[in-house]
Amino acid sequence: MAPSVGVVAGFPFSDQVLDLLRAPIEQLAASRNASLNYDTVTGAFDLKLKIALFCGVIVSSPVWLLELFAFVTPGLTRREKKYTLGFLATAVPLFAAGCAFGFLLFPHMVQLLTGFASTEDSTILTASYYVDFVLQIVLAIGIAFVLPVFVVMLNFLGLMSAQTLRRGWRVIVVIITLLSALVTPAADVLSMFFVAAPMSALFGAAMAITHLHDRRAARHAITADRARPALTE
Repeated sequence: MAPSVGVVAGFPFSDQVLDLLRAPIEQLAASRNASLNYDTVTGAFDLKLKIALFCGVIVSSPVWLLELFAFVTPGLTRREKKYTLGFLATAVPLFAAGCAFGFLLFPHMVQLLTGFASTEDSTILTASYYVDFVLQIVLAIGIAFVLPVFVVMLNFLGLMSAQTLRRGWRVIVVIITLLSALVTPAADVLSMFFVAAPMSALFGAAMAITHLHDRRAARHAITADRARPALTE
């Protein structure tokens, strides 16, 4: 229900969002022939609807995340509820920050990738493909900002140790690379790098946090073991 309301509310603002996405093409048009094109009669309407759907999912994310939390809460312990609530409180702003970072990053990606063509060539982009390219980059970076929090939550719940993460870091880097290749619509190394680099950096930060948490938990366990004989005496 919440995403549907978000789509209806976001539809009137789809033109403003499209103007924002079109800005790199307008800058490119200053030096060469460049434009967005629709390849079907309904292309313009379909594109506005797609942008509205994207905006609806983003704007309504706090609502449907809380609904998801309410759905799984009855099966969680008090400790698990605390960690899950902390995860949501951190994940929502991080997801928004990741999407904002994606919006700041995509104009540079467009300029860089289209810059390989000669200035004598024309850059004619299909509007639907171009918007898919931008939105998938934005969503991928938003998800990348959230994944480390999920890893930390698993560690705090005792389901994944820092040692396990350290042993499997090579496999995780490969998975990040493959995920970057899947979420980037352009089949080029640069697009993959722009997604994989922040994901790898954030995963490194998550590993550092889990390492500190496990060290702290180990110290508390040692202190409790030393205190136990004194209490029995």
